[in-house]
Amino acid sequence: MKTEIDRQQILLESLQEIKNLRAKLQQLETRQKEPIAIIGMGCRFPGKANNPENYWQLLKNGTDAITEIPLSRWNSELYYNSNSAIEPGKIASRYGGFLQEEIDRFDAEFFGISPREAKNMDPQQRLLLEIAWEALENACQAPDRLVNSSTGVFIGITVNNYLELLSKTNSLDNYDAYFATGNGLSFTAGRISYFLGLQGPSLAVDTACSSSLTSVHLACQSLRLGECSMALAGGIDLLLSPDILISLSQTGAIAPDGRCKPFDAAANGFSRGEGGGLVVLKRLKDAVASGDRILALIRGSAIDQDGASSGITVPNGIAQQKLIRQALANAGVTPDLVSYVETHGTGTVLGDPIEVQALGAVMGERNPDAPVSIGSVKSNIGHLQAAAGIASLIKVVLALQHKEIPPTLHLRKLNPHIDWARYPFVVPTTATPWQDRNRSRIAGVSSFGLNGSNAHLILEEAVTDTDKIETPKLERPHHLLTLSAKSQNALTELAQKLERYLASYPEIDLGDVCFSANLGRAHFDHRLAIVADTSLSLRQQLINSPKSQVSPQQKPKIAFLFTGQGSQYAGMGYQLYQTQPTFKNTLDRCAEILESYLDKPLLELLFSNNTNFLDETIYTQPALFALEYSLAQLWQSWGIVPDAVMGHSVGEYVAACLAGVFSLEDGLKLIAKRSQLIQNLPRDGMMVAVFAPEAKIRPWLEKSDRQVDLAAVNTPQAAVISGLSTTVKQVVTQLESQGIGTKVLPVSHAFHSSLLEPILEEFETIAREIDYKPAQIPLYSNLNGQIIPHHFIADASYWRKHLRDRVCFYDSIRAMAENGIEIFLEIGAKPTLTKMGKSCLDNNSNSLWLSSLHPETENWSMLLESLKQLYLRGVEIDWSGFDRDYARQRLALPNYPFQGERYWLDRDLPSPQQFDRASSNIQTQSPTEINLNRNVLAELPGTEKQSFLEFYLCQIIAKIIGANDQKIPADRPLNRLGLDSIMAIELKIISKLVWR
Repeated sequence: MKTEIDRQQILLESLQEIKNLRAKLQQLETRQKEPIAIIGMGCRFPGKANNPENYWQLLKNGTDAITEIPLSRWNSELYYNSNSAIEPGKIASRYGGFLQEEIDRFDAEFFGISPREAKNMDPQQRLLLEIAWEALENACQAPDRLVNSSTGVFIGITVNNYLELLSKTNSLDNYDAYFATGNGLSFTAGRISYFLGLQGPSLAVDTACSSSLTSVHLACQSLRLGECSMALAGGIDLLLSPDILISLSQTGAIAPDGRCKPFDAAANGFSRGEGGGLVVLKRLKDAVASGDRILALIRGSAIDQDGASSGITVPNGIAQQKLIRQALANAGVTPDLVSYVETHGTGTVLGDPIEVQALGAVMGERNPDAPVSIGSVKSNIGHLQAAAGIASLIKVVLALQHKEIPPTLHLRKLNPHIDWARYPFVVPTTATPWQDRNRSRIAGVSSFGLNGSNAHLILEEAVTDTDKIETPKLERPHHLLTLSAKSQNALTELAQKLERYLASYPEIDLGDVCFSANLGRAHFDHRLAIVADTSLSLRQQLINSPKSQVSPQQKPKIAFLFTGQGSQYAGMGYQLYQTQPTFKNTLDRCAEILESYLDKPLLELLFSNNTNFLDETIYTQPALFALEYSLAQLWQSWGIVPDAVMGHSVGEYVAACLAGVFSLEDGLKLIAKRSQLIQNLPRDGMMVAVFAPEAKIRPWLEKSDRQVDLAAVNTPQAAVISGLSTTVKQVVTQLESQGIGTKVLPVSHAFHSSLLEPILEEFETIAREIDYKPAQIPLYSNLNGQIIPHHFIADASYWRKHLRDRVCFYDSIRAMAENGIEIFLEIGAKPTLTKMGKSCLDNNSNSLWLSSLHPETENWSMLLESLKQLYLRGVEIDWSGFDRDYARQRLALPNYPFQGERYWLDRDLPSPQQFDRASSNIQTQSPTEINLNRNVLAELPGTEKQSFLEFYLCQIIAKIIGANDQKIPADRPLNRLGLDSIMAIELKIISKLVWR
């Protein structure tokens, strides 16, 4: 019997193991075919197609971007000869697809690269750095938040013409470390990873003309294998030298008229082009989870090699067929679902027929009413070699987005060497609507290398769920836009670009614009922030040159100040409750907890027009606690976390709760019981604000026989007295007779006075029921104005004393300032503490005072103005948390305006000998003429030593990094100037030579 049971158990365990193995196998198979989402793109292509939007206009309009070879590259007349196949050293054409931007210009400072290093860098590296930044911005992925992420970089690149030029113009003794790092092809990918701090795979790929599409394939594979969580993939190719064109002309590959004529009877070669592009990729499930803007899907891909053919550069049709079938299989797509193919389409006599024949063999017979459209972007911009595939890929993504197939140019008569009647293909020569045929649009993209390496991708449009039931969109009435840059000029230009963007899209959702700008961009020192309620208002403020400022390098410390009783008013926080779920949910939770302590609902007390109940202490204190706690949670959800907390009187209960001294449940219980006890006391007391120093007030209090107490010291010139009404009035009369101003406070009882002593014992008994813990955030005590020591627990006895003793607000503010607090954010319904706090510090204090709410200002307007000031001060804001409660869409906003300067072949590299100067013949004290050494410095007056030393160091550093010494601020970190470890060694050597 036992044996039978054992066998059954073994069988059950075996079946379970088989199920587990099958599940793992299915998971692996699913992962291998998981769609990859394209979430962003960046490009620089001929015809001023320096972003995806401009590229689409070029494609849609059928623009021919081929121009004469610019003189800035080489003098084409010196190399041109139409009979180039016969005459060596000549080029068959004067034309090509060239970038119209100045490729000798680069924003080296933006990327932390010294001028010296920038001059040594291949412009392909420099251009790709900018394209990578723009692609990430296009994807709404803040580049500065990718540090240490497993983001991969896959770059197709084949040649480096700049290296050739450097080699021809420099002798070997001019080469330094930056010659190698600036021109090695592998550094093209490594440079991007290094600058952005990416730790995923990083590689350069050379498969000739298929390099960039192969890079995309490898990126997809890496994503599916889990090697990276996001990837930048694409390629680059710049034409700086005629060498390759001379070689291609000798083979007859270059079209004399400089035009690629795919599928045309007159096809006689291709035109060379240049440019670069990158796509940002994520696994589809990750993109959906992150709420990314999905531009298109890569369903599958494949790469292969021609193998044996009639020549290494001759295409192999069989290999191409195999490749396309493999990509379709990987995508899980049958050929009949493909409605467009972006072909390699070079317009060569041999290549086009082989490619169409191979494609036709895969596509098979089709319904004549549903042919496959084919095209080639090379007819617009030429053959970009290593970047050809990415130009094709981005074209197809744009076509899928716009549901339109751009025209293929220069097609006059179909190539007679292609059996068009046999194959189901059409070549659109005008912009054509891309019919969906009641299914998702699917396209193929081919890229074939001159060396026989081939790549093919299957793309699908990103379909949105149109069947979702539209629900009313919750929205706030005001929005905050932030812009930043590394220089004031760049910031001004960025603001102008955004204003033009808003003018072009007047109906665009303002919340989406601000969300995309705030979340999807890096935040630099030069900052601008605008609060607006409409797109038109935002535009007007951008036009009117709003004030910008440079944020401090060091993160400022923030304190939360919680307002006390007297700040209440009907409807406080109502607009927030209606439009901000985090605030609403927290307030609802407080209301639920207070149900057992209050005989009236909290929300009714807060939002009713009847203020009679709200002004009763029994309701006032719990209501203020709930409001302030909800406000604090809202601020924290935006990433504004206090470095210290402090509350005025009942405000300290909220501060303690936020600091973790007790839970929300216990805090509400404590404040509710406290207010009930006070409410039951006789109303025979009063409180009066006295506008005089404490020292002037005390003598009059001593004469009152302890019937009047000092309830609070709020500023150096203001305090509050509290006690029996008749006695307080007598003291007030005496004070006013001395010319001291006073003001009666609208309160029900004499708080912080001897009149509260009858309830102290009972209150402490209740307070003993609470569970207390040490504060987790520095908590400044009302009792002495100092931080409550971490080992000290503010228990029942503390809160008893707190109920009776005076509030040391002035001492708290002074102590906070001495401990480095710069920003004071009031968490309350009125800016009561803000007004008092400013009087506690010197006029030259760098402190910033902000409020949360104001009875005469819309809730959102007040909050966002304060958030704006925090941003301008350099406070890090959680923009994801800021918009977490709203339905937002990522937008492709205008890119960062790089401020390029010329960095090219001419060299002016320093040597240590330049700094080995004699210093015995000093004729003047002018820093521009002094040759500094130890003896010289000793002779200078003490007040001048630092300035002369700073000047000389800046001069030396400027020489080392190859910059103008006037651009070297003494207070800027050296790494931001591009001074790296290699240069640091040079600085050390030079300093030793100078400092003798």
